[in-house]
Amino acid sequence: MYLSNQIFLVLGLSRSGRAAAEFLLARNATVFIYDDLTGERVEQIAELLEKRGAKRMKKEDLATVHERCDVLVLSPGIPIDHPLAIAFKRGKKAVVGETELAARYMRCPVVAITGTNGKTTTVSMLTDVLNKGGILANSCGNIGTPMIDFCETEKNSIAVAEISSFQLETLNSLCPHVAIVLNISEDHLNRHYNMENYIFLKAKLLRNSSEAEFAVLNYDDSIVRGFAEKTKAKIVFFSVRERINGAFYENGDLYFGREKIISKDDLPIGGLHNVQNALAVIAAAKILGIKTADIVAALTEFKGVKHRIEKVDEVDGVTYIDDSKGTNVDATLKAIGCMKTETILLLGGKNKGYNYNPLFSALSKTKIVHAVLYGENRFSLLKSARECGFDKITVCEGFEFAVRVAALKAENGQTVLLSPASASFDEFASYEERGDKFVEIVRSFKGAYTLEETNKSTEDDAEYEPNEGESEYVDEQIANRVFDTSTAENRVLASGYEENE
Repeated sequence: MYLSNQIFLVLGLSRSGRAAAEFLLARNATVFIYDDLTGERVEQIAELLEKRGAKRMKKEDLATVHERCDVLVLSPGIPIDHPLAIAFKRGKKAVVGETELAARYMRCPVVAITGTNGKTTTVSMLTDVLNKGGILANSCGNIGTPMIDFCETEKNSIAVAEISSFQLETLNSLCPHVAIVLNISEDHLNRHYNMENYIFLKAKLLRNSSEAEFAVLNYDDSIVRGFAEKTKAKIVFFSVRERINGAFYENGDLYFGREKIISKDDLPIGGLHNVQNALAVIAAAKILGIKTADIVAALTEFKGVKHRIEKVDEVDGVTYIDDSKGTNVDATLKAIGCMKTETILLLGGKNKGYNYNPLFSALSKTKIVHAVLYGENRFSLLKSARECGFDKITVCEGFEFAVRVAALKAENGQTVLLSPASASFDEFASYEERGDKFVEIVRSFKGAYTLEETNKSTEDDAEYEPNEGESEYVDEQIANRVFDTSTAENRVLASGYEENE
């Protein structure tokens, strides 16, 4: 692709879209920019790109833009079935993403990591291990820094890239030296429509691998294990269940081959899922020639990632845990499994097409004593809770009020866990923003608040209006955006509301 001879439309001015536009402009390409969203942040980025030579596309010109431009660059947040993407494809024009552009121009080897859960932790952990072992490694991709920012990185360094299913929609050229697939469970079905599509996208990471590359696969996940038959790469498995020829966990210790690497008790972050992440890291590090002593040193120093089962504070004897990154059912179940004390669980946000029944069916065997449901999908969550017989529920509308309600419900010695099992996009721009807001609210508790102040915050909010298709019936408690289904009276209220949707 000769960039200076091409005309590009960058659709979506997120971090990824902005980085793609800057990359293209720096190489004398003609770049148009557009975002369906408006706001101060989008306007600031658009103005910055205009100063660097980009051209703003007007909304009224979108109908014919596929005739004027050669390539559409989609931001990951924009689905592949967006009308503009369809128009470009029908016109036999290229549709790529920022990660695809990066893949075509990368100078250094790439370790690419995908999976439903654990990607960010594994990327961060492996980057630390490689740096400790003397290899200059940079975390990039879905973790936050666009992969295209490292196109000019020297050949003796490594890009450790988190690759999401959204990025895989437009990714075709990447051939990672080491590809890691951690696990696959239900996620993003509101975008990918079904599990078959989702699994297909995850398998794309291995599509271009040859006999010279490596695939590190989770042996315990039957879907991921099956990927071994879809690639030419050398296979290295990891497992927490069986002794295999690869990385495995046995009797409290983590091994690679016959060599003991580290004990589980020496890992600073808990949970069997983090043992899996560490095994994947050990396998990749050994492939890349890192010494055991350096692997152990880095793993014992690793403190986890922000917004992933992260202790925020303890206020009045209640511990607050931020797991805003728990955006699907499987991630939330893993976070719940790490709780050692009775816990109030905060659930809700934007629906991603999940069946929440497996979540509520599992709660009776955990430390969860109450769940506060909030956000756009609160009634979908409530329906699943009722179907599974879990009635220790409070339902709110907004996030901040839900956090305050959870704080009021929690008793000395208990924990409040934010692990929403949902996307953040009903109220927030990202799970990071949601987690930061949680931290802000919790730390405001240091100044103490009263029930009267909490009620006043409700009165100051906009009046509740049912969404389209919901009941027009509004009880006084619903108007105040909270009702507790742990009482018989309010279980009837919740039942009536759900049935009238």
